[in-house]
Amino acid sequence: MKYCTKCGTECVDEAMVCPKCGCAFGQTQLNGCLYAAKILMIIATVVLGLYIIPLAWCLPMTISYCKKIKENRPISTSFKVCTLLFVNLIAGILMLCDKD
Repeated sequence: MKYCTKCGTECVDEAMVCPKCGCAFGQTQLNGCLYAAKILMIIATVVLGLYIIPLAWCLPMTISYCKKIKENRPISTSFKVCTLLFVNLIAGILMLCDKD
């Protein structure tokens, strides 16, 4: 059994849409803030890649963030704050403003 990410209704594994709210399964739709945060994190990683030390935390955080939004998993507040402080200020703000 799987659960709808929007309303939490339990659904059969073969279901393509939630019977309660109609949300489609298997399709992750990025809203504007999440998409902008992803792009800004990638740009910051490339720019900071010129300096080897910052790349040690930018690259793993960016990869982790991309996986989480692809799999539609929640992003913790601590991850958002670390992004704000260590990767990209604007991406961190966008992530904090996004409703989970």
